[in-house]
Amino acid sequence: MLQAFGYRRRFSELSEQEVLALAISSEEDDARIYRGYAERLRGEYPASAAIFDGMAKEEDGHRQRLIDLHRTRFGEVIPLIRREHVSGFYARRPVWLVENLGLERIRDEAAQMERDAERFYLAAAAATTDAATRKLLGDLAAAEAGHSDKAQELAEAHLAGDTKSEEETAAHRQFVLTWVQPGLAGLMDGSVSTLAPIFAVAFATQDTWTTFLVGLAASVGAGISMGFTEAASDDGQISGRGSPYKRGLAAGVMTTIGGLGHALPYLIADFWTATIIALMVVFVELWAIAWIQNRYMQTPWLKAIFQVVLGGALVFGAGALIGAG
Repeated sequence: MLQAFGYRRRFSELSEQEVLALAISSEEDDARIYRGYAERLRGEYPASAAIFDGMAKEEDGHRQRLIDLHRTRFGEVIPLIRREHVSGFYARRPVWLVENLGLERIRDEAAQMERDAERFYLAAAAATTDAATRKLLGDLAAAEAGHSDKAQELAEAHLAGDTKSEEETAAHRQFVLTWVQPGLAGLMDGSVSTLAPIFAVAFATQDTWTTFLVGLAASVGAGISMGFTEAASDDGQISGRGSPYKRGLAAGVMTTIGGLGHALPYLIADFWTATIIALMVVFVELWAIAWIQNRYMQTPWLKAIFQVVLGGALVFGAGALIGAG
């Protein structure tokens, strides 16, 4: 890896031909990235996919203008030089990471790409002495700066009426189905189901370290179980709930967090201090669950409070009674 860094060139060391070659390869990469975005969005968000198709065509036009200039000045053979060959040059996120990006995040990534390209063309224009090359690079810098305007034009052409709002609603719905719903189920399971064993052990032994170990085991075990259950229950193809691995991760992590919340206070040596703090944590957890239900699942406040707070209180009471008995 260190050797790879040693082979990189500084931007200031590049010849004008190499700068043009770098611009050509960068435009090719950006066009492919935009087409990757379009392909990723085409199934769920066809109008936004059309926007990125249009932006890819813009990049193709830039590339062709650069190739024409290179042919005029330096001939047919274009040196092989790419972003990774230049020290400190701006990088692009790997295209496969787009699978983990939402609609708005993809749009933000595209905006950052345009800003990076604009800065590159301004620096490249300042480094050349050829009038025609300087003019073209300056024009391309202006074009990249105006890509937001182009995107707006494409949006007006392809996102007519309520399409953009519909796509954003669909994106929000997918976020809720993939992350919020399984995460909420995990948080509820971890927060409520571990109440009985943790507080039963606490009141039975009044040993804080033993209580913590039981809480830790219950939380981690429940997290693993919930994660695998969620991932295996539905592949998301028919239900549209998204990747089973994402849902399993959300459910498993939130289940573990929910149980650890009221297990960690038992790291405190004093039993009653730890128990009072654990009860306060439980109160916060249950109200947080009710808020999430109301915020993302549109569950009425009273119904959410009844389901979560009352249910949690009953489970706690059962654990306390069993432990005290």
